[in-house]
Amino acid sequence: MRKSKVVVLVLAAVAAGLVISAAFNLAPISNALFLGQKGKNPAVPTSPSTRMLPVDIPTLFKEVSPAVVNISTTQVVRFDRRPRMRPPFGQQDPFEDFWNNFFGNIPREQKRRSLGSGFIVSEDGYILTNNHVVEKADEVTVTLLDKEEFKAEVVGTDPKTDIALIKIKAGKRLPYVHLGDSEKLEIGEWVAAIGNPFGLGHTVTAGIVSAKGRIIGSGPYDDFIQTDASINPGNSGGPLFNLKGEVVGINTAIIQGGQGIGFATPIHLAKSVLGQLKEKGKVTRGWLGVYIQRLNPEMAESLNIPGKKGALVADVTKDGPAEKAGIRSGDVIVAFDGKEVNDEHELPQIVASTKPGKKVHLKVVREGKELSVPVTIAEMEGEAPKRAGAPDLTKGLGLAVQDITPEVARHFDIENSKGVLVTSVESGSPADEAGFQEGDVIRQINRQPVASTAEFGKVLKKFKGEKTVLFLVERGDGRIFLAVKNK
Repeated sequence: MRKSKVVVLVLAAVAAGLVISAAFNLAPISNALFLGQKGKNPAVPTSPSTRMLPVDIPTLFKEVSPAVVNISTTQVVRFDRRPRMRPPFGQQDPFEDFWNNFFGNIPREQKRRSLGSGFIVSEDGYILTNNHVVEKADEVTVTLLDKEEFKAEVVGTDPKTDIALIKIKAGKRLPYVHLGDSEKLEIGEWVAAIGNPFGLGHTVTAGIVSAKGRIIGSGPYDDFIQTDASINPGNSGGPLFNLKGEVVGINTAIIQGGQGIGFATPIHLAKSVLGQLKEKGKVTRGWLGVYIQRLNPEMAESLNIPGKKGALVADVTKDGPAEKAGIRSGDVIVAFDGKEVNDEHELPQIVASTKPGKKVHLKVVREGKELSVPVTIAEMEGEAPKRAGAPDLTKGLGLAVQDITPEVARHFDIENSKGVLVTSVESGSPADEAGFQEGDVIRQINRQPVASTAEFGKVLKKFKGEKTVLFLVERGDGRIFLAVKNK
């Protein structure tokens, strides 16, 4: 199958948690700062006489830093002692004796080390960190603030949320931190972190919550807290604190070259999987079996979706719960088991948190009509396995297409030859603005199947007067809808 390219963010893989303690004082602000223009009401805040400013970070650091740990891992990497090159025509490698005589004792395995951070969540030694901190590690060592070292056991991991639970046996009660409520965090709220950047040891930084609900392309449950509290390689897995000294996030990722931009996994995600990691070592999630995409205003108008909210079903997985329940491509899911679905980012988390085997009702909008569809949620097992499958530029559309011949199907690895292949997209055209790419396969136009270029022309002509034309496009391993505005 053709594979889609992805934009890669640099994970703070040599991770460290930033615990930043901060207490805040109230400082007066002059009303003069908010004087409006003559004759207009000034933009005065609700409490213009007070502001919160971070103070006494040393006290907060002393309170929480004993529960923050440095994590070092060792991985044994095995390899051949030198690159093997095959001489042409069966000749003997002229450097064989040279390599054997001078480099014969080079070890065939080496130890690869990395650093990260974590924080103790129970007095008996359970520690939360990032999965990528301990992933593939043969040995995990935890160092406390007082420099005591302990070998750690990996209890459970969840790659989808990049969370891991490890445990040490210290033979004594350990200091631990409390987990707060990340959903109550406000943008602009002060936060603090402590971690192990670049292996330097316990380091504290402070900043604010710059944004919430950030989607950075790291996984299906992206919902990151963005902060300007300094996060660097080695901080991954460390805690992000609110002013009460509660952990509200796990510092996870950075953007290479970015300044003042770091990302933390909300602690409510960790709390939702912590019990399963401790009991089973893995996380069991609900699975619906749909490919979804963003419902933009043009698509919402074309599909007659009231409120323009919901998750658009681009495709369904063969024999999955959704297909068995009768969910179709083009349906818009606006509610799941009584919970409103505002966009395509909310649905995966809601479904994942549903217990497999539970029967729920989906509120679906189909062709302008609202339906209630009962669905029995299944258990997610790994990634969804499969999708449910020189002409002239079309005048005004800016798109060139051709039939999918057997040769074209083999070349582009296309399984279903019913449809048309996009061979050219005119820059600045309506098709370009809608997001079409060369190599896309158009399967439907306004919900009508298109099997060939002849049908493509007929169906397109039929909807020529429509304000918006909706295309079902196959790209890579999935399907998406693209809405083209007629100019």
